[in-house]
Amino acid sequence: MELLLYHLIDHIKKEMPELSLVDEDYGQLEAIDKVDMDTYPVTFPCVLIDNPETDWENLAGKSQKGKAKIGVRLVIDCYDDTHYGSGTMEAILERSEMVDRLHRSMQCFRPIEDGELIREKSKFYTWSHGIKVYEMLYSVSVKDIVQETIKAAAPKKIVISVGKPLK
Repeated sequence: MELLLYHLIDHIKKEMPELSLVDEDYGQLEAIDKVDMDTYPVTFPCVLIDNPETDWENLAGKSQKGKAKIGVRLVIDCYDDTHYGSGTMEAILERSEMVDRLHRSMQCFRPIEDGELIREKSKFYTWSHGIKVYEMLYSVSVKDIVQETIKAAAPKKIVISVGKPLK
């Protein structure tokens, strides 16, 4: 599944070069207020990507196919006062446009040769320190094909006799 995350990180950074960080989600956002936890600093705006689970079915042999879930969080620090008459209400539109661009770059993208990403859920919420999180959950079909090698044993010793038949 790491190959899947690798391709997604690369794709998103190419599609949205204005992002300051595109990374695997390993709890960076949750660690912001934890002084006893070592993580790389999170800069904004950023996208954090996770593969929380994959449901698998057996195919022939040891091969399997699955449906992987891909969580994508667009995280933006929101310091603008966006109330009516503030003069900075456009910040809402800018964030909405960024969410839309991220979704359009993800929807139907094929990160690996198997399937295309399909959005299943989205939710938006606020975090501490004026941070807004736009979270989307996608699914994609994946395969794990195991090519088994068959070991052929050398034949047992064969004796061929030419001449008179043995009695």
